[in-house]
Amino acid sequence: MNIQPVNNQPVSDDNDLAKVLSGADGDAPAAPAPEPATTDAPAETTPEMPPLEETPPSTPPAGHEELEAIKKEALEELKPLVDKLELPPEEKFDILLLIIRSCDDEELVEKAHNTATEIVDETRKAQALLDIIKEVDYFSNK
Repeated sequence: MNIQPVNNQPVSDDNDLAKVLSGADGDAPAAPAPEPATTDAPAETTPEMPPLEETPPSTPPAGHEELEAIKKEALEELKPLVDKLELPPEEKFDILLLIIRSCDDEELVEKAHNTATEIVDETRKAQALLDIIKEVDYFSNK
């Protein structure tokens, strides 16, 4: 078997490629050139999809109101305990922000701001301060 290239010229079209692949330099018949695509053929049609039936809005699952009540109660119980948590300022800030957003409690914004100023990492501190600004804007426009 001869594994030497037929020629050292680059393959430029389908006929040259067919010659190279066949191992012949013109002895084998050339592969037919592909037919150009025509746009005169009718396009395939797909059957029309029937209109989707509207579904009624889903109702909250049973017990959803109970869970919301538990969440609200837990948030109210958590508020006075946040200062007693021994956490890094980043985590304490996240908790305060969660309470602020969940309860719409603007009274905690100052505490969250003070906690944000204690954050050492400047990137995280900047993000926390931006969150404070967003909350102040929210309460101002409420």
